[in-house]
This record gives sequence, C-alpha cells and structure tokens, in this order.
Amino acid sequence: MPPVGNDPKRAAAWETLARRVIYDAPPFLRLSVERVRLPDGRVVEDFHSLDKPDYALVVPRLADGRILLLRQYKHGPRAVGLHPPGGHLTAGEPPLAAARRELLEETGYTADPWHSLGTFAVDANQGCGRAHFFLAENARSVATPCSGDPEEMQLALLTAAELRAAILAGEVNALGSIAALTLALNSGSFPGVQST
Repeated sequence: MPPVGNDPKRAAAWETLARRVIYDAPPFLRLSVERVRLPDGRVVEDFHSLDKPDYALVVPRLADGRILLLRQYKHGPRAVGLHPPGGHLTAGEPPLAAARRELLEETGYTADPWHSLGTFAVDANQGCGRAHFFLAENARSVATPCSGDPEEMQLALLTAAELRAAILAGEVNALGSIAALTLALNSGSFPGVQST
C-alpha cells in the first residue's frame, strides 16, 4: 500500500509558538498547553503536552536463565502484577546508572554485563517522558533490598517460558513492563523461547 500524504521519513517538526504551564507538580508532573504550527502552516491553538520524568526498567537474568521480577501492587492499574525493577531517573542521572541503582535498591541484586534494549517515548503525542529498557545478565544477590518505596514487593524468579505465560495471562499489567520484558525475551538471550 502506498504511503498516504508526504513521505513520513522527511516529515518536518512542528514549531512551538507558545507554551503555558497549566499544572506543575515537580518532579513528577507538568501539564502544558501549546500553540503549535504544523509543517503545512496550520496552527493548533491548544495542543496539550504532559512532562514526566524519564524512567528505567531492568530485566535481570540470572546465570541459570531465570528472570527476576517484582510482584507488587501498582496504583495505576490498581492491581498486583509482575514488574521488572525500575524507577525514575533523578536530574542529570544517566539511564544506565539509574537502572543499576534501581536494581540494587529494589532487589538487592547487581548484574554484569548490561545491554540496552532501547529508549522509547512513553506517549508519542503528549510526551510523558522516555522509557529506557535494559537487559542485565548474570544477576546475583549482594545486599538486602532497600527501595524506600511505599509498596510492598516480593521477588519472583520465572523461567522464560513462565514469563511468557504470565504476560499472556495478564499478570504483567503495565504496558512499559510488557514492552521491556518482550524486548528482552526477543533479544536472542533466551534460546528456544518463541516470540511473545
């Protein structure tokens, strides 16, 4: 099927003509309304933009191939689910440093080597920060977890096949978690695992 309209690979960026902050709750949330000019000259008077901090998620793989996850309540979906360790980047913190810090704080584990699974916009229209995903290999326990997070966390070790089944059963209930775990499962680091 031929592309509709202009070649998207050559699409021009939108021009922000004005920006007004409507709500600001640092460091977690800022809502703005922008006046933007599209490449064809049209002006959108009220394009909403949502700024949130970037975050990192880690898919830790032990030497025996099992994946370390956290079983915990998340207030967004208002349910308990399986999630990879992770959290927000602090100001100026590199994504890999945040990922290493979060893995140690939340699980007491460290790992080496580390592989980037990519950086992605959380919401292609409104922004909402970027998600940085990592696969950490040879994860091993070195300390007692000390996350300081309000939610209770339980460590869960799953084989790749168990993780795939948990994703398909809806036990992983956050889109960012599903994306990170699926990218890790399809990275080639889990031989014999069918694509999720």
